[in-house]
Amino acid sequence: MIKRTASAVWQGDLKSGKGEVSLGSGAFSGQYSFTSRFEEGKGTNPEELIGAAHAGCYSMALSADLSKAGYTVDEIRTEAKVSMEKGDAGFEITGIKLITKAKVQDISMDEFSEFASGAKKNCPVSKALAAVEVHLEAHLLK
Repeated sequence: MIKRTASAVWQGDLKSGKGEVSLGSGAFSGQYSFTSRFEEGKGTNPEELIGAAHAGCYSMALSADLSKAGYTVDEIRTEAKVSMEKGDAGFEITGIKLITKAKVQDISMDEFSEFASGAKKNCPVSKALAAVEVHLEAHLLK
């Protein structure tokens, strides 16, 4: 079993407080606050971190599937746009849009689309986020 860790420390009340998130590997540590989450303040936020995890996982899953099928992958770039809205029960993540652009040798757009859809469904982070609707926009670059 693989286990990964991350941690967060929050100090103060919601609106004027501040926090820091850190990855267990030491690869990232960053500040977050009310303004970085609900406005346009400096720092990161949980939704941005979810987007980074999803984009990274999706890109790796797509590369693995394509490589396993014998295709040569030059590059996969994925952006995740995480939407959060306030509903009757408070704030919730309402959707994620994955936008992937890939350079893959000798593959048709139809074949690429099938692999792209499969990776969206099967990457571990997509599975963990199954309660959220995920839209995919896949582009094959030449």
